Amino acid sequence: MLDLKTVLVVALATASLQAVAWIFVWRAWRHLYELKFLAAGFGAIAVGLLLMLVRGAEPAASAIVLHNTVIKLGLVLLAEGLARFLGQPRYTWIGVSLLVFQIVVWSAAVVIDPDNLAIRIHSSTVFTVVMMSVMCLGLGRDRTQPPLLRWITIGLLAEYMAASILQSVIEYRLPAEFDSGPILADRNAWYLLQGTLFLIALFACLLFMVSARLSADLRRNHDALLREVEERRKLESRLSASLEAERALRDEQADFMRVVSHEFRTPLAIIRNAADMIGLVGDTSPAATRERLSGIGEALNRLFSLIDRFMADDRESGFRPEALQLGALIGDARLHFEMTARGDRLQFTVEDETASFDADPEMLATVIINLIDNALKYSPNDQPVHIAGRAEHRVIVIEVRDRGIGIPSAELSKIGRRFFRASNAKASTGTGLGLYSARKLLAYHGGTLQLLSNDEGGTTATVSLSLPREASGAELPEETTA
Repeated sequence: MLDLKTVLVVALATASLQAVAWIFVWRAWRHLYELKFLAAGFGAIAVGLLLMLVRGAEPAASAIVLHNTVIKLGLVLLAEGLARFLGQPRYTWIGVSLLVFQIVVWSAAVVIDPDNLAIRIHSSTVFTVVMMSVMCLGLGRDRTQPPLLRWITIGLLAEYMAASILQSVIEYRLPAEFDSGPILADRNAWYLLQGTLFLIALFACLLFMVSARLSADLRRNHDALLREVEERRKLESRLSASLEAERALRDEQADFMRVVSHEFRTPLAIIRNAADMIGLVGDTSPAATRERLSGIGEALNRLFSLIDRFMADDRESGFRPEALQLGALIGDARLHFEMTARGDRLQFTVEDETASFDADPEMLATVIINLIDNALKYSPNDQPVHIAGRAEHRVIVIEVRDRGIGIPSAELSKIGRRFFRASNAKASTGTGLGLYSARKLLAYHGGTLQLLSNDEGGTTATVSLSLPREASGAELPEETTA
């Protein structure tokens, strides 16, 4: 038969192991600080059972009250830990009030009538029913745990409350001499045995709750990590874009300085040539001196204009289109090469000098001068360079044709890239920026530059400037048909 002491030993071992298990669980997951209350609750129950087990056959009244109050304190701690764990309101004042009630009632009972267990059993039932009702209330309000697990735990608590009430009914209805049975040697031993089973089942439910909480936290952390990774990817993409933009700005700045140095050579060459001619002519020809000085003035004006354009804070503000006639544009290019004493090889043809269009004179003149300069550089000294301007199909077309070294067919698509020079042009000096600069300046006008090899040798550079129909209808001659 199972006597009361045997059941107490089993209950003590169960509560002690559970307290130790909760301590380890709490140390493994420190952020679940609520588990400390569960460990303390099972520990208090184990301490109370140990005190009951080691006390003598005739314990003092204070010992009886103390030992049972410690067990009830364990139940209060379990209710507090469960409420904290679920994030539900904590009715701590109820637990404290019930502990005071327990001490007062039990103290009065053991002093007035120490042999009457009914009062103590009934007060314990009230204590158990109230505390476990509070726990059921918290579980019913909770939405963080799986519904099935919550209802199983509520059913477990309801079973223990029913067992407590049944013990009170038995104590009230059965005669005092009914104190033994075929299996349980004490009429209260069955209550302690089912209490032990209750602790085991409650421990399992709480473990499943912790597992569900940890799984939910893991999912939230995983989702948060995914969001952080995605955010970091976006930041990395923006950072890469910023670095790429900064790299492009640095490249553009370096490119800008090279283009500046390339374009400034042209007016400086005019100034140097005019100064040399003045030195040679001296005072013998005032007219030639005035002409050279005029050329120096025009070159300086062009140089200052280029400085203003290139040094503008807003590069787009340097684009200043105005009404321009085709003949005037070609005339500026002719004057430039006459001032540098290189105009004798140039042959100009303009079909319609009055054809008018909107363009930036300085930018477009720089394009034409660069193309003619390349044609002169890569052509034999005895070969002419043909420059033709015309208006056709509502497009301004300017061609620069030479009989020079030409461009290898395999390299035509690469000509015009920054710093690229054809393989047959390595013997001549150059930076590979002339055609690149021309295409950059034409881009402001929406124009294009096309390079084609001539059948008889050499290269034809064709500049095309498309004009809006409404702007070109009155200015350009209509196309005629035979």
